[in-house]
Amino acid sequence: MAARAGETAEKSRYFRCARCPERVFAAAGTAIPPCPNGHTEFTSRMQQARGRRA
Repeated sequence: MAARAGETAEKSRYFRCARCPERVFAAAGTAIPPCPNGHTEFTSRMQQARGRRA
């Protein structure tokens, strides 16, 4: 399912741009920003990386 810049992120995660290899991060409840190259459509949602435990 595609996402667009300006939509509210349901979960904290990275979004991969549909037109270039950039990705952006949006925290839960915040608006998804456009990619650094100005594109506004994202094709995939990537789970936030979890920290390593020592």
